[in-house]
Amino acid sequence: MTLKPAVETVQDHALPQVQTPRNPGMPLDLDWVAGATANTSAIERRAATLPGRRSIKKEFQAAWLLKAITLIDLTTLSGDDTPARVRRLCAKARQPVRAEILKALGMGPVTTGAVCVYHDMVETAVDALKGSDIPVAAVSTGFPAGLSPLHLRIAEIEEGVKAGASEIDIVISRRHVLTGNWQALYDEMQAFRQACGQAHVKAILATGELGTLRNVARASLVCMMAGADFIKTSTGKESVNATLPVSLTMIRAIRAYHAVTGHRVGYKPAGGISKAKDALLYLALLRDELGRRWVQPDLFRFGASSLLGDIERQLEHHVTGAYSAAYRHPMG
Repeated sequence: MTLKPAVETVQDHALPQVQTPRNPGMPLDLDWVAGATANTSAIERRAATLPGRRSIKKEFQAAWLLKAITLIDLTTLSGDDTPARVRRLCAKARQPVRAEILKALGMGPVTTGAVCVYHDMVETAVDALKGSDIPVAAVSTGFPAGLSPLHLRIAEIEEGVKAGASEIDIVISRRHVLTGNWQALYDEMQAFRQACGQAHVKAILATGELGTLRNVARASLVCMMAGADFIKTSTGKESVNATLPVSLTMIRAIRAYHAVTGHRVGYKPAGGISKAKDALLYLALLRDELGRRWVQPDLFRFGASSLLGDIERQLEHHVTGAYSAAYRHPMG
């Protein structure tokens, strides 16, 4: 069995495999922000039709699932995290699929897109991933609520960068969105971007707490104007996390920003994406709306942990024709 033709279709070797230039941002355009709307019923209808319109089968499904693995920010954000748990997670990031499955598929090694941890575990993760190209992402700025004093949130970013994180996932102040204080959100995001230095910054909007899709669209634009390299749905701690309607809203904001500025901004859905079939829907939506260039690790990530186990289980089913128990695909 070989996935080579399907993998070549998914990877699209005609695309330049380069790191996207960082988003420099732009001056805050309040007229653009005020004009941003979201037709909730139309967005929900579009999202609801996706499962029936985009069905991927057999070797192409396996190839897309392998692609999805390379887009995962393998994550542990628990209060009981330990150095040993983080090292096991990093080992899984280095080899996310059992070697015999990859061999049966005719594939070489794959790795996840990154490892995402709390600030206190950054040094452990950096050490565990030494010698690989897997970046470490750190959640910061008073994650998940983002309600600590601003100077402490900025200091936390700086400490994360100093510890070796090359990506920083910040949380915005939701109150700025809910009160329509776009200047405050813009200034906050700019300060976070500056504190990150050379580290890429992902702005977590916590969309489940923003009230409306219109607020999601406007917050997305403001964060991109302030220099966010990625916009991300959720912390994973809200009652509602990533959804297809929210994703469609944010993806279209990214498309609009790119059309006006020429700058590409990445997208990261996080929280609640635990099944392989769901990952395929998000990839289909992204490719439909933004095109093939965005289906690369420098412009798209899944914030997930249990998703990887289900993908590995589906790949084993493709190889053997039988589903295995979840314990055969541990995180470490």
